[in-house]
Amino acid sequence: GLKLLDIALPDAFRDRYPGPQFSVAGTRALTGVPALPLIGTIIKPSVGLSPEATAAMVAQLAEGGIDFIKDDELQANGPHCPFAERVATVMRVLNEHAEKTGKRVMYAFNVTGEIDEMRQHHDLVLQHGGTCVMASVNSVGLPGMTALRRHSQLPIHAHRNGWGMLGRSPALGMSFVAFQKFWRLAGVDQIHVNGLRNKFCEPDASVIASARACLTPMFAGAGRGCEVMPVFSSGQWAGQAIDTYQAIGSADLIYACGGGIVAHPGGIAAGVRSIRQAWEAALQGRTLEEAAREHTELRQAVEMFGR
Repeated sequence: GLKLLDIALPDAFRDRYPGPQFSVAGTRALTGVPALPLIGTIIKPSVGLSPEATAAMVAQLAEGGIDFIKDDELQANGPHCPFAERVATVMRVLNEHAEKTGKRVMYAFNVTGEIDEMRQHHDLVLQHGGTCVMASVNSVGLPGMTALRRHSQLPIHAHRNGWGMLGRSPALGMSFVAFQKFWRLAGVDQIHVNGLRNKFCEPDASVIASARACLTPMFAGAGRGCEVMPVFSSGQWAGQAIDTYQAIGSADLIYACGGGIVAHPGGIAAGVRSIRQAWEAALQGRTLEEAAREHTELRQAVEMFGR
């Protein structure tokens, strides 16, 4: 077999391709989150949520203090939740929340589709005051992603669904360390790396190597490194926060939790607080046990999810 493990490219590639437009600093600026990870979640379409039901869920999450929400990779422009209607209803909720609280939650709308369709959907998100679009990299390809980036005025959230067919075999395909560099050149700002103790087959060491790679400059020179924000997801809750920080040495990431937020026994707001409390403890060099003794929400999360 033959497997690509890593790749180094000369500056001519950085000069030829657009690279990330917002990256870590731009994402933080748009969300108003200066130091901690962006605490996020994914709205799943498998139960057939309508645009109105999606917006109702978004309202609960926004009121609970979430920083970031994304469409599921399977939720693009399906008949039960058409893209245009979803954008209008969700952004109505988020714009009202921003006017009331001053906090603008970032929502990554899944624009995956044909190139012209992605451009049109991007423009619709921008028109409604949205701050992020999302695309599945293996579905749109490098030319599609590059075209979206050259058109985009918003951060691009990249989902790697389908990467397993490229990365799981020890003898074929490529490592994520190599894979993510192509998408950084194409212009994504955030990309999924899985998560610690995740629900899939990937070991923790691979997840950490992927996250570190996203934050490692590809090229020399200020502002030319093409760093992007790694996105942790898949079975994440407050319990992995300290280990994640200790392993990568950075909080420049999106930490997306599903059940860790929505299934928290104290409700959505308590779930968000528990994760924020765990990350604050991580940055302070404290243990999960110490922080849980101090914070009710974190203690409840440990009792619920840590068994």
